[in-house]
Order: sequence, then C-alpha cells, then structure tokens
Amino acid sequence: MAMKSGRTRVAIACQGGGSHTAFTAGALQHLLRYGNQEIVALSGTSGGAICALLTWYGLARGSRDEAAALLEKFWTDNSATSPFGRLQNDALVGLARLQDVVGLPTINPYDYPEFARQELTRLLRESVDFDQVARFQGNGDLPLLLVGAVDVRTGGHKLFSSRPLPDSKGSSAKARRAGDVTLEAVLASAAVPPFFRAVHTEGTWFWDGLFSQNPPVRDLVDAPDPRPRELWVIRINPRSRDEEPTTVAEIVDRRNELSGNLSLDQELYFIQKVNAWVSQGLLSKPYQTITVREIPLREDLDLASKLDRDPRLINRLMEQGRLAAEEFLG
Repeated sequence: MAMKSGRTRVAIACQGGGSHTAFTAGALQHLLRYGNQEIVALSGTSGGAICALLTWYGLARGSRDEAAALLEKFWTDNSATSPFGRLQNDALVGLARLQDVVGLPTINPYDYPEFARQELTRLLRESVDFDQVARFQGNGDLPLLLVGAVDVRTGGHKLFSSRPLPDSKGSSAKARRAGDVTLEAVLASAAVPPFFRAVHTEGTWFWDGLFSQNPPVRDLVDAPDPRPRELWVIRINPRSRDEEPTTVAEIVDRRNELSGNLSLDQELYFIQKVNAWVSQGLLSKPYQTITVREIPLREDLDLASKLDRDPRLINRLMEQGRLAAEEFLG
C-alpha cells in the first residue's frame, strides 16, 4: 500500500482500558470509513494495542473496509454470547463489584491455568495471521505501528515497533529496534496484573503498558517520514471526575485512571513544548508543529465494566465510538 500525497497525514494513539476500548474500535471504524486523512502511524496499549493492530493489519492488506471489518469481528467474537460465556462473564463482573461490599482475597494468576490468555490468543489468531504480520513489518510504505508494554524487571517502557525507529540522537544510519510486533508483544501489552501473568519474550517479562506509556505518543511523531501533521488521541480514561471516590472499587479505578493519564499527558506536554519552540523559530526541520486532537469516551463507567464482555455493553460502546468520531470529523 503506497503512501499517497495531498491528504492530511495523521497518527492515531489508542489508550487502553479493557472492554472500554470497544469505544476505540467504534471510533476507528468511523474514521476508516468516512475520514479522508492518510493514516501514517498507529499506537496502542492493552485493548488499545489490539485495536491499533487490527486497524494496521487491515490497512497493510490494502483496505480500510477490511480494517473496519476486523474491528467488528474481534469485538463480536470477544462478546460473551454463549450460555456458558454469559454465566462466566456475569460471575466475574459480579465478583469485581462484590469488593465494594466484602473484602475478597486477591487471586494469584500463577495459581490457576491461563484460561483468559488462552482465549485472547485464540481470538487474536482468528483475526490476524501473525506470519503475514511478520512479512509486512519493515515496509516503509505501510503505517508505523507501536505497541506499548513495561519491563517488569527494570520498570522501563518497551516499544514493540513494526519498523526501525531513530536512535536517541535522531540518527537514521543506525536505527534502534524497539522490538517486532508479534503475538507475544500484543499479549504483553494486555497483561494486566493481577489478572494475567507477565509475558516472557525477548529474554525478559512484560506487563501491561499502562504503567509506562498509555498509549505511546512521542515516538509516533518522532518517527521517520512521512511525519504526521496531526495526532489524534482516543482517550478512554476521563481527565476528571465529578464525585469523590469513596468505595474500594472507585478508589482503585480512579488510581488506575490517573496512572494511565499521567504518562499520556506528559507526552502530550512534550509535543506542545516542541510546537511552541517551532513557532518561536527555535527548532527547524525535521521538526514541525503538530495539531493534537482527542476523541474522549464520556460515559461514566465503573472499574468492573472493564472486565465486562456483555454484548449489550460492547455494542453500546462501539456505537458511542462511532458517534464520537462522527462528531470529531464534523
């Protein structure tokens, strides 16, 4: 898929948030079907990484419509529709909400089989041919894809990238590899403790990128040409809350929201500073001003709903995403 000129070049960053990222899938669907911009880069963490991967994979195969269809397929397949699936989902969500009533012991993910990861692996493989993904990577004519995770041992953020990125000095002669985007990389980005075990790949262990970059932003705009002129952020975590969190679940939820927003806002601040320096003539090419815009999820949802795969919730969030993107484009 060769890059086309004459259209606004955009990078899209997808924040993670469990089932709430069905909103991201709906927003991306509308942007793919009705947006006329050239998507030059995508990034994501956790559920946002899955949405970014599906979008990138569809575009790599040459079709915006296929990317939109893959998003629909994954979230439809991920919904709890069978009688056993509904029972299992209701029990999990019910237990999560029960923490506000009684104290429940924390379950060690290393004490039971990895059923959830096995199911996520199956869903990803049914939507994506990772052998084909490996062949697509390194192609400069395709959008850049970045998947964020955190190294459990060192605490450093990890970028799994579909193609080489400049080193810390901006050198294009010796590019640093952040790590190929593989099935293990996506699973690592979605490994939320304590629900999932850490994912072992590339000689170390990784958890959800929530703790480092949610989602990766800075490297999107610092990547080799074609550089984006606009950065679109699909934000899942609300910036503010109207009420004080007073229950255990509300406190944990707000703590996680603040953690996820902290890294994102720091990277957005970096871009805003660069914009100011460019406007003041303090920086020259390849630096340029980049317009930052957001598509936020506005519905107030509790922590347990991030685990909820009820098809009614999934469909509602996807429709909200499509409506939000329609308003955004308009």
